[in-house]
Amino acid sequence: MKAVGQPIRKKDAMALVTGKPVFMDDLAPKDCLIVKVLRSPHANAIVKSVKTDVAKRVPGIEDVYTWEDVPQERFTTAGQTYPEFSPYDRLILDRHVRYVGDPVAIVAGENEACVDKALKMLKVEYEVLPAVLDFHMAKDGDVLVHPEDNWKALCKVGADNKRNLCASDSTEDGDVDAVLADCDEVVEGTYHVRAAQQAMMETFRTTCFMDAYGRLNILSSTQIVYHVRRIISNALGIPKSRIRVSKPRIGGGFGAKQSVVAELFPAFVTWKTGKASKMIFTREESQIASSPRHEMEVHVRLGASREGKIRAIDVYTLSNTGAYGDHGPTTVGLSGHKSIPLYSSAEAHRFAYDVVYTNHMAAGAYRGYGATQGIFAVESAVNEMAQRLHMDPVEIRLKNMVREGDVMPAYYGETAKSCALDRCLERTAELIGWKDKYPYKDMGNGKVRSVGIAMAMQGSGISGVDVGSATIKMNDDGFYTLMIAAADMGTGCDTILAQMAAECLDCPVENIEVLGADTDSSPYDSGSYASSTTYVTGKAVEKACQKLIARILEIASGMLDAPVEELEFASDCVEWPKARKSVSLIDIGTKSMCGNGCALEATESNSSPTSPPPFMAGAVEIELDKETGHVEILDYKAVVDCGTVVNPNLARVQTEGGLVQGIGMTLYENIQYNDKGTMLNNSFMQYKIPSRRDMGNIQVEFESSFEPTGPFGAKSIGEIVINTPAPALAHAIANATGIWFKELPITSEQIAMGVFEKEDIK
Repeated sequence: MKAVGQPIRKKDAMALVTGKPVFMDDLAPKDCLIVKVLRSPHANAIVKSVKTDVAKRVPGIEDVYTWEDVPQERFTTAGQTYPEFSPYDRLILDRHVRYVGDPVAIVAGENEACVDKALKMLKVEYEVLPAVLDFHMAKDGDVLVHPEDNWKALCKVGADNKRNLCASDSTEDGDVDAVLADCDEVVEGTYHVRAAQQAMMETFRTTCFMDAYGRLNILSSTQIVYHVRRIISNALGIPKSRIRVSKPRIGGGFGAKQSVVAELFPAFVTWKTGKASKMIFTREESQIASSPRHEMEVHVRLGASREGKIRAIDVYTLSNTGAYGDHGPTTVGLSGHKSIPLYSSAEAHRFAYDVVYTNHMAAGAYRGYGATQGIFAVESAVNEMAQRLHMDPVEIRLKNMVREGDVMPAYYGETAKSCALDRCLERTAELIGWKDKYPYKDMGNGKVRSVGIAMAMQGSGISGVDVGSATIKMNDDGFYTLMIAAADMGTGCDTILAQMAAECLDCPVENIEVLGADTDSSPYDSGSYASSTTYVTGKAVEKACQKLIARILEIASGMLDAPVEELEFASDCVEWPKARKSVSLIDIGTKSMCGNGCALEATESNSSPTSPPPFMAGAVEIELDKETGHVEILDYKAVVDCGTVVNPNLARVQTEGGLVQGIGMTLYENIQYNDKGTMLNNSFMQYKIPSRRDMGNIQVEFESSFEPTGPFGAKSIGEIVINTPAPALAHAIANATGIWFKELPITSEQIAMGVFEKEDIK
């Protein structure tokens, strides 16, 4: 292939590295109103009154808004296909505030100084209520996070606001309890994964203005332009036809921007005033009032024979959605449906879950989307099982793992049509030097070197739900314009989709101009999430190009006076081999502008009934200091099966970035609250993310399979890459210390104290 499979430079690379004005704040209208919100200092309270008169008199203030000024119809801010699984439980401003940071009032003014001054002038009287701060105590607890009667759930997900339940379900295949009772060895454990921030470089930000036709225009750093339009329509109570949403370049999202976070407030201000406005979250706001990963506690029972055959897997997940249910019912499903299917040997499996409301900041989407938490638990249990059975962890996986042609348990009856997981695992073990290094080596002076391993899977879009679309048109001098609504947030999807179009059209990638995403000009697309763009939207690109070629041949047929079936499309012309004639694409494009009834433009949509998983294996070598508990990562080796690798360079950096995020949430990142529900990690001074010195040497390779339902055999890669560091690092730490740590992050202090207590007992 000429374009697909090539390490082509990102289309926006030069604009970004040369500092071109491509981000939201570069493009915001001049002299727009500055919008900020006053946030609640209480975890659970009723706003009795807000005195705004003094604040409104501050020079430059446009207006101040409270719960009395906003619509009272509830909605969700989760960017999901309608009808959303997430309950409708929010208002733009609510009299009942449910976490420290919940908006109380909106202030709009001419500049930041006057807005900051007005915020200080607001006087709020609260009735403070008891708060639910322990998610173990939420279900059927005495304190209701959402006691209101106009709360509603559009889908049957087991939600009940009068029980603090955002979702609940249980599924089982086979008699799990009977099989576990018959197993020679059962590993049981509870694995706690705390919430973690996406920590993208660009914070949440939006600008809004009214156009010449009286429509609300929203320019936002978002992954989901079409969902933003629907959500703003619901929130403001105005028709979708009065709203246009577009996105600039995005400075990172990782799922955080799959929710409407900053868009609500400037949209409301502009709609009320008719004036342009913008809102830019500070880093503190992005820490305390955003959409981090769901805190989950995953209880696993894993049963096996003494020969190492995994016979039963039982998973129960308790998920903390926080004050609102954004993505709560959907993230939890992946904790079981993306961990249990790794082991097709299981005779029986069960997966149950509860998602509960608490008075913490609402959680949302984050790379891995629940699979990360479940894979940490199940893979850790498998590693512990190998230890108990005195088996090599690589061998127990090879004995039990899903392979090509297997029906995947707990994966909606899907068959693995493309799976190189066995090759991924074997190559990873080879790269890390597993046979020589497992389980550990004592280096003296309290230092131990050890290795750990894990494998993972994800999905490629949401089967039967996600829709990807593409419009491709040929211009009059033979180049093409590709219009999409998938959002490139640094992932390189503009480039990857252009490569697919170039492959179909047999032209250089430079001949494909990419536009998106804009609800007025882009065809409908669910958005960039759920690892769907390459697989779902890529297939739409392929289909659209095929349709366009047919239209090009139709025009060429008239120009050459030839039967369409005898024509052949070439890179820069259409040939008639039988008559040894041809016509150039430039001439065809020119002809299409005069006396032509066949548009050189095609739009196609795509949705898949299946979601073929990408697979990967990851192994880490660490040096652990038993005295201080410090973990130094020496090497991380990862091998990924994402089907056909469309762009090796972009796939590699995607993998490296995901691995570093996984390392961060395993060893460092820790959202903490005090006993009043106030977050203690409200800046990067308190919330540590890994630096270049923390990641060690990372090596990534690919073991490609061919997915028959994907474009050019491709599957996804965006999310799976974050899923192996947690179980691999926990395994390496257990090999070095003899202690299985089951709560993330695994801090140096925890390791040092664990080693001290273990040796003290001896």
